[in-house]
Amino acid sequence: MKIIELCAIDQTMKIFLSSLNQGLVDQGFDLICTCSKGPYTEELIRKGFNVINIPIERNIKLYSSIRSVFRLYKLFKSERPDILHVHTPIASVLGRIAAKFAKVPIIIYTAHGFYFHDNMAPIKYKLFLNIEKYMAKYFTDYIFTQSEEDRLTAIKNGFIDERKIECIGNGIDVFGKFNPENIDYESIRSLYKKFNLTEENIIVTFIGRLVKEKGIMELLEAFCSIDNGNIKLLVVGDIDQGCRDENTKNLITSKYKDNQNIIFTGFREDINNILYITDIFCLPSYREGMPRTIIEAMSMECAVIATDIRGCREEVTDGETGLLVKLQSTYDIQSKLEMLVNNENFLNSMKIKGRQRAERYYDEKQVVDKQINIINRLYEGYKKEETI
Repeated sequence: MKIIELCAIDQTMKIFLSSLNQGLVDQGFDLICTCSKGPYTEELIRKGFNVINIPIERNIKLYSSIRSVFRLYKLFKSERPDILHVHTPIASVLGRIAAKFAKVPIIIYTAHGFYFHDNMAPIKYKLFLNIEKYMAKYFTDYIFTQSEEDRLTAIKNGFIDERKIECIGNGIDVFGKFNPENIDYESIRSLYKKFNLTEENIIVTFIGRLVKEKGIMELLEAFCSIDNGNIKLLVVGDIDQGCRDENTKNLITSKYKDNQNIIFTGFREDINNILYITDIFCLPSYREGMPRTIIEAMSMECAVIATDIRGCREEVTDGETGLLVKLQSTYDIQSKLEMLVNNENFLNSMKIKGRQRAERYYDEKQVVDKQINIINRLYEGYKKEETI
């Protein structure tokens, strides 16, 4: 069985799809990974993946979008995959259009959080909802959602037959990489030294793109309002491929770069180690699907502060594994941070319960196996119909 996994950038292919891709290869699938060429392409190839690069913009540009559809169409006609599995907003639309014209037998779409969300202007919400609905109805055979909330939204709005919509959840390597018991303590000592931290510090960590919609500005303002010199904030991340919000990054670094209690680390590969030294993980994002960073944080025994939005409220048990805050509320972030900083027993209880929740619900092996089982079932059904 030949399957093409399609997304916009190679960073997504490396970070978010690596476990699924490896699982497909291990199961004997003939896998092609298709995305724009970037800094991770050679690494993917070295790991043994068959990568075919096709430029795909992350924003809507008519000419480049038409060109991408044409190139994808040629790829599909040449490779003749049995299944196309698409990810990320623009790539999923362009890929499904090309696949339908190329007569790819099975088209699967994973919604890593529908682009429309409750905090969007009503006209904009309706526009993107209708785009998703149209693409589902005419260009999609099966939908995976990562959040149950998205699955129910798709059913409520009649995207496709509800039997063809499955919530697969999200997962990480809970018992391997993101297991506190598997940490290399020499690496931890190096981290403390590199960032001039001590074990007595209370460490708050943000991981994500340095863009406005991640709520980073509200977090920085809230953090600076806390009167406690023992608290340190690690800001992990940068501007990723194709991102258009350089202004926010420049504002952040110019305004807060001289604060001795805020440490900008840039991109880091050792997220498990970063989270091991973290006490409180904070993601005050405006929009999410089913964020992996929250799962990673809970798995590494961090208390979580996150916005009360889709995905986050599904992962965080409010008052038990973390605290939910209002959207764009600097005051709420500050008060919840202070609540945890000033109550060590409450903080430690959340850390333990977060780990337990991650073990119970967010093992990536279960997520990968679920997808592969459905893919196999869809393929078997297609072959059966073909022989009739």
